Amino acid sequence: MLTGRWIPLQSPPTQRRMPRMLTPEPAHDPRSLRAFAPALILLAVSFLINYVDRGNLSIAAPLLSVELSLSPAKLGILLSVFFWTYTVMQFAMGWLVDHFDVNRILAAGFLLWSLATATTGLVRGFALLLVMRLILGVGESVALPAGSKILARCLPEHHRGFASGALMSALRTGNAVGTFGAGFLMVRYGWRPVFIGIGLISLLWLPAWLKWMPKDRLCTPMPQHSSLNTAEILSQRSFWGTTLGHFACNYLFYFMITWLPSYLVLARHLSMSTMTRIAGLYYSVDAASAMFGGWLQDFYIRRGHSCTVVRKAAMGIAFSLGAIGVLGCALASAQTYTPWLMLAGVGCGLSGPGIYAFCQRIAGTEAVGRWYGPQNGFANFAGIICPALTGLVVGRTGNFFWPFAITSAVCVVGIFAWVFIVGRVEPLNWRSNPGTSILIPRAEA
Repeated sequence: MLTGRWIPLQSPPTQRRMPRMLTPEPAHDPRSLRAFAPALILLAVSFLINYVDRGNLSIAAPLLSVELSLSPAKLGILLSVFFWTYTVMQFAMGWLVDHFDVNRILAAGFLLWSLATATTGLVRGFALLLVMRLILGVGESVALPAGSKILARCLPEHHRGFASGALMSALRTGNAVGTFGAGFLMVRYGWRPVFIGIGLISLLWLPAWLKWMPKDRLCTPMPQHSSLNTAEILSQRSFWGTTLGHFACNYLFYFMITWLPSYLVLARHLSMSTMTRIAGLYYSVDAASAMFGGWLQDFYIRRGHSCTVVRKAAMGIAFSLGAIGVLGCALASAQTYTPWLMLAGVGCGLSGPGIYAFCQRIAGTEAVGRWYGPQNGFANFAGIICPALTGLVVGRTGNFFWPFAITSAVCVVGIFAWVFIVGRVEPLNWRSNPGTSILIPRAEA
């Protein structure tokens, strides 16, 4: 049976408490944010490309259905099949990045999903398109677990909030770029050249990554042998707290990605051009909030505030703003809904860094992959449930009130999960022996 206890670390009696202050970090510090900047930029670019590639088929759907004479049922399968392999592979990728060279695993996944994107523009027929979507899901499943592992290994806690926020901002920007940039190109040149072009141009990322990927000397060494197994992680209450909270984050995120354009056109009667501006503004607010929120959390942690208080307060505020903004948007008039929508965008963005930062801190370098992989796998059921449930409810009721109300209620569940189910946001020292496993806090730079 897995047991755990927290043992507070006591300061020596002669040590005087130092005042809280910001301490400058030398640029040559191997774990400084400046030293890690090239790798962080490339990780952000890979996340952006990841979300552009996964959303391209949704944008091309009207063109695909006409060219290939696809029924709505077949089109629905193509749009959802990505999540079949993507969700399942999260559990495997978490284990892989904990046991092998995470930099090269990320590069291999990037190569696979880029080639799958380019090949999609060449294939003809439903069956081959379905295969390409399955392969895309396998390749893209590596990005988030690998990114979390790299940040945990290469950055101290007081930089992970900003770095996590930057990556969450990048994937949100990927949705906006894919929706509007790729959509414009498809209208002008057709969907096939766009898929081929994006897939092939993306390959330029690989040589840059192989040159500037974080080197082992800049990161915490990988443990040689680990007896920790996934069952020990799954038995932790905090794991299920972060998983439920991540599900709530994904539900709000996917709701806005999949249904916001339709809501603005159908419920608010906007033209396509006006819808593009409002939706683009929302996605921009979401992305900016993710990066700013992560930086602000790091700022308070560097000032000496408790990581538990800072990280949990951030998630509580984020989901409170999300719940209020979503419900306010549904109840507001045509003249006043926009500020409520932007408030929801702020809440959605602020929640982004936490889904990374919590598991990096609690699981530690040794187990972060095996923690985050299943967490993200279970949380991605939101991507399957939310769009379908929203469509069902809108079809039954003829309006968007109840879908917005459900999303607001899920945000309240997110508050409960992050603040009350997750325990202390402190690193665990996994010490596994046959029949027993004791978890105690460990020191972390």
